[in-house]
Amino acid sequence: MYSFMGGGLFCAWVGTILLMVATATDHWMQYRLSGSFAHQGLWRYCLGSKCYLQTESIAYWNATRAFMILSSLCATSGIIMGILAFAQQPTLARLSRPFSSGILFFASTFFVLLALAIYTGVTVSFLGRRFGDWRFSWSYILGWVALLMTFFAGIFYMCAYRMHECRRPSAPR
Repeated sequence: MYSFMGGGLFCAWVGTILLMVATATDHWMQYRLSGSFAHQGLWRYCLGSKCYLQTESIAYWNATRAFMILSSLCATSGIIMGILAFAQQPTLARLSRPFSSGILFFASTFFVLLALAIYTGVTVSFLGRRFGDWRFSWSYILGWVALLMTFFAGIFYMCAYRMHECRRPSAPR
């Protein structure tokens, strides 16, 4: 059980760090505008060496930001619950810490999937036509890697929960 929780905690740490870096950085998309390179993220865009805040309230940016923040919060809560799962203190009979951690990591995976799906759909259908020479950049790719890491953290914690449940003696009826 502890090896699964250790693997889950490792994936969770890496995934959460990648989520926060992907959310905070401004290299989600790179493109060429008027002969110079530009890049943009969720919070600002840069033309050449000058960066500007994205002050426009566009729905897909707001949705992507919100889902990335929710994903980071779920992953951070999952890490806290995962660390507490190592403590062998008795808890509520119906609340298992490894199970709760797994659910939080699956929720984090779902939120980052929603964020990346929204961003991908709008970027490919709208911005891809507007800018001829464009590509997704490393912040965007970190979001996908974070999705995988939080998913595997959830899998590890669910395996730890199943091992714990299999070892627990069943109560007579």
